Amino acid sequence: MLSINFPKVEKKTFNDLEISLVEEKIKINIRGKSKDFFTKIGKITSLILPLEANTSSSNEKFNALWLSPDEWIIYFDGEDKNIIFNDLFNEISTLNIGAIIDVSDQWVCLNLKGKKTFDLLASSSPFNFKKFKKSKNNVTQTVVNHTDVIIHHKEVNNVNLFVRRSFSEDLWLWINDSARFI
Repeated sequence: MLSINFPKVEKKTFNDLEISLVEEKIKINIRGKSKDFFTKIGKITSLILPLEANTSSSNEKFNALWLSPDEWIIYFDGEDKNIIFNDLFNEISTLNIGAIIDVSDQWVCLNLKGKKTFDLLASSSPFNFKKFKKSKNNVTQTVVNHTDVIIHHKEVNNVNLFVRRSFSEDLWLWINDSARFI
């Protein structure tokens, strides 16, 4: 079995910016379109998937990020990962209603908080954060320092940034270095 190691990341605080690793998030990629698919997702997670592009929905336990018209990532804390994943897999993938894939080991979640969050992201991203930063629950897939990321704007000046594990340490080093100059 593979040994999965998180990048060597320590919580860092700079002027109006705090950066940390969020290790315990379980991430499940889900795909589907049918009415049965949406019904079963809602029944298992008590969550209505966002249907509008670049938005998210959440409840006290789950966060769902829109990635494409038939694709989402649901992320949550990991205590009952196997139960949730198995329920989703058995009710959706097994019945050919959609696809359920555990991508927890593929994505690393970094949290950025503070007034300088969007200044840092904008310094190395082609994405225009002007409208994005004004309202919470937005989602975008973009590039930060030549690295593909998914950004979830959870609260004002508080984002979760999802990066592929193989690029996470490089992005962390860039964030750590660049944050000092923002």
